[in-house]
Amino acid sequence: MEHVPEGLIQELEFRTSRSGGSGGQHVNKVATKVELVFNIMQSAVLSDTQKLKLTERLANRLDKSGNLHVVSQESRSQLFNRETAIEKFLTVIGRALLVPKTRKPTRIPKSIIAKRLDQKKRTAEKKSARRRPFTD
Repeated sequence: MEHVPEGLIQELEFRTSRSGGSGGQHVNKVATKVELVFNIMQSAVLSDTQKLKLTERLANRLDKSGNLHVVSQESRSQLFNRETAIEKFLTVIGRALLVPKTRKPTRIPKSIIAKRLDQKKRTAEKKSARRRPFTD
């Protein structure tokens, strides 16, 4: 992602454990589940404004210590799960650091305004023609 600072991957901590799901006896023996842990406040790569933005935007994904946890257990391969966890992490961080474009308000063209008013006038005339004539 273009919004993620360089050197962030070196600050990641990985934990492995036994994964659930398919695999039979293999699942019971091999630690293929990968949990990626990243502490935002202890990062040396992120600036203070980036740390603040991440803690605000990812508040629901952080634990009490301020750690961001990303888990991957899709594959039976620990290496593949590690790569998948890194991809998920980069996506989450990239989206949180993304600054949305400011909306520039557009002007309604005069021809569209004239067309709308003309249509309103025609509708009003059509409805007034349905009324009974006014007699004194």
